[in-house]
Amino acid sequence: MFYQPLFAMAGGLLVAGFLYGFSKRNGKVRPAYLLLGGIGASAGFSAVMLIMASDMENSSYQLVARWLAGNIWGTSWHQVKALIPYLIILIPLLLTKAPVLDLLLLGEEASTALGIKVERERRTLLMVAVALAASCIAVSGGIGFIGLVAPHMARRFVGARHRALLPAAMLLGSLLLLLADTMGRALFQPVELPVGIVISVLAAPYFLFLLRRQV
Repeated sequence: MFYQPLFAMAGGLLVAGFLYGFSKRNGKVRPAYLLLGGIGASAGFSAVMLIMASDMENSSYQLVARWLAGNIWGTSWHQVKALIPYLIILIPLLLTKAPVLDLLLLGEEASTALGIKVERERRTLLMVAVALAASCIAVSGGIGFIGLVAPHMARRFVGARHRALLPAAMLLGSLLLLLADTMGRALFQPVELPVGIVISVLAAPYFLFLLRRQV
């Protein structure tokens, strides 16, 4: 159980490293290549998981399907304890990068002029983000919309400075997860909807609203 997040981080960092190298053109990372490569890798790994799941017994397949949908039902304190060592290391490391994140908002040229080694900081932040996401997904499955919506909501409350934005996004994401899990358990009894499905239903309209405002 303790090594489950570790293996997840190793796999996530391996894929992220491959995609980072794939997206570099003339020494610079192209966001479009990184995004499209991530979509392709996600589709490929999803297909592999479905092929592997097709040979499982029905009970095992149901467990895998709920995990893929995003589910914290059945998560034990042993899994929480397995996550704690990684979070103790990664979250403070991320918080120390708050000033760097603020400067990166100014653009690559301005950040370089202010003494920021942009490529090195991007690689470090990418590794920290992948490690945090992979370790949590190993326990709960894919609950993706929280990572998209919570930072935007937190920015409305605390502004764009990352020293306040990062903790606020973590707290707000936790509250959204708790709310969605409670709704999934209480509103559709005796059926319990996976929290990932409830989060998608709640967050998708807000995410589309944000996109509409920025267009």
